[in-house]
Amino acid sequence: MLEQRLVTLLLKLAVAASLASFLARFGTFKRILLREERTLLQRLQFALGLSAIFGAGVATRVVTGGYAAVDLGLEGSLLAGLLGGYVTGLISGVLIALPATAHGELLAMPLFAGVGVLGALVRDVAPKPEEVWRFSPLDLGLFHLSRQNEKLSQRLFHTVFLAAILFSEFLRWVALQFFGPNVIFSIYSADDRQALTVIAVYAATVFAVTLPLKIWNNARNEDMLERQQRLLNEARLAALTRQINPHFLFNTLNSISSLVRLDPERARSMIYKLSNILRRAMRHEESLCPLRDELAFIDDYMGIEITRFGDKLRFVKEIDPGTLDLLVPGMVLQPLIENSIRHGLSSKVDGGMIRVRSRLGDGRVHLSVEDDGVGIPESKLASLFEQGIGISNVNERLKVLFGNDYRMWIDSKPGRGTQTEIEIPQLRPAIAAA
Repeated sequence: MLEQRLVTLLLKLAVAASLASFLARFGTFKRILLREERTLLQRLQFALGLSAIFGAGVATRVVTGGYAAVDLGLEGSLLAGLLGGYVTGLISGVLIALPATAHGELLAMPLFAGVGVLGALVRDVAPKPEEVWRFSPLDLGLFHLSRQNEKLSQRLFHTVFLAAILFSEFLRWVALQFFGPNVIFSIYSADDRQALTVIAVYAATVFAVTLPLKIWNNARNEDMLERQQRLLNEARLAALTRQINPHFLFNTLNSISSLVRLDPERARSMIYKLSNILRRAMRHEESLCPLRDELAFIDDYMGIEITRFGDKLRFVKEIDPGTLDLLVPGMVLQPLIENSIRHGLSSKVDGGMIRVRSRLGDGRVHLSVEDDGVGIPESKLASLFEQGIGISNVNERLKVLFGNDYRMWIDSKPGRGTQTEIEIPQLRPAIAAA
């Protein structure tokens, strides 16, 4: 008999872990878990979600007349109060107890509702909401209390938490002793006097509450880490974009300043094109934009540079029409073109040509910027991604946006020119918005 009960209790812990893992898969449930302050509607949704899962376990036990391990009504009610507060705890306790009440177990509803309110009381005495998630029955004791005085309030709370779980199971035992098994369900019988059985039941109740807390806390932590990483990536991307803009603006103003006295009309034309670029940059703050918009930006930029260099600079576009509406990182081509002009063509007496290409291949977008300038010495190619603003910035932004799902490489031959290619996933505006 003892062995059977121990097996049932172990199965009970496995069921608790399984149910908690199942709930953690739902995005709505995780979003509610992430909130410490919830609206009344969210508390009701939370109560309904917990009641559906834990109530189903009670119903399974009632209907089949067996499977005692799946009945986690007491633990589910306590968890509802601990995590959701009074409204969630009370409603969950009532709803979870409905199958048992219909079966004639009349004390199930007042017991579960009371335990749900008890969980909310424990939540209220927590030094801070996060302490509920940190509870562990293995991290208690007077030795810890005496050794870590700076955390006395937390230790005392965890002791109160443990006492509340044990008291909940004690209430069920009292109801069983006074009213019998017909009005309240319990794994052990009223006449069971084996100390090991009682200890095992209480321990199972403690861990049946603790396991879901730990599983859900891990889900919360993973979700919060993802959110923090996303915010970090957005901050890095914004910082990198700001790094490009001053660099581009500085060089453009330098070009304009050299023409103000010599050719005011050309300087005025460059200022007009620069104002178009700045207006476009202010309107489009997104990390990704259609290639069509990026090319319009490049046209204005090259208009400035061609005004500056005259016939010495030629610009050619070979664009696959199927790529025009696909999304690419904003200002991904301009730094590459700027590098080609500054380092590849500006030192050539007869100037040169810059060619921009786009094409689709195997569900990927291929972009390239090519020049017929002086090229890059092989000794500098290896460190090119770590030096300078242009290339390293573009590479870092691609890394932030796509992780490992991109390629960027440079092929250069001294005296013949340089070609920089980028390969990124094919993204359409509708997909990105989703």
